[in-house]
Amino acid sequence: MNAEAKRAQLLDRLADHVLAEGLAGASLRPLAKAAGTSDRMLLYYFTDKAALIEGVLARIAERFTPILDGLAPPEPRAPEALIAVLPGLLAAPSLQPYMAVWLEMAALSARGDQGCRTAASAIGHQFLAWITDRLALAEPERGTVAARLFQQIEGAAVLNAIGLDDVVARAMA
Repeated sequence: MNAEAKRAQLLDRLADHVLAEGLAGASLRPLAKAAGTSDRMLLYYFTDKAALIEGVLARIAERFTPILDGLAPPEPRAPEALIAVLPGLLAAPSLQPYMAVWLEMAALSARGDQGCRTAASAIGHQFLAWITDRLALAEPERGTVAARLFQQIEGAAVLNAIGLDDVVARAMA
């Protein structure tokens, strides 16, 4: 197996681990154990821990959009129809590990972790583009409405995470 294929295999195993255990358990030794290798070998394939985590978060992001695509109707919709569907999609069991990592990234970003902030920004833009592509509106309104929907969805995700599902349900009524 060449180095690029081995790196890809490691990223898959590491992404599985982070989705199961979160970023809090993403120190080198537990990551190496999850990948079936040593921490030194991880650093052979990734220059440092920051590059390793960046690669893992990028792999997680790559997996997120196809899952969303499988859950959501592909045709563009009116904003009201899309907002009615999205919170339920984000509550889907298959997306829960992704949402947990997303919220962890947001918290770490707020604490000043620049690597998480960079990765979260890229993932956020990717999700915003996904929302934009599913809106049945013309530009420039589509971009503005997509940003508002994204903000609503993220607020709902945070409220759900802290047990305020009833508040989200009232807001959606």
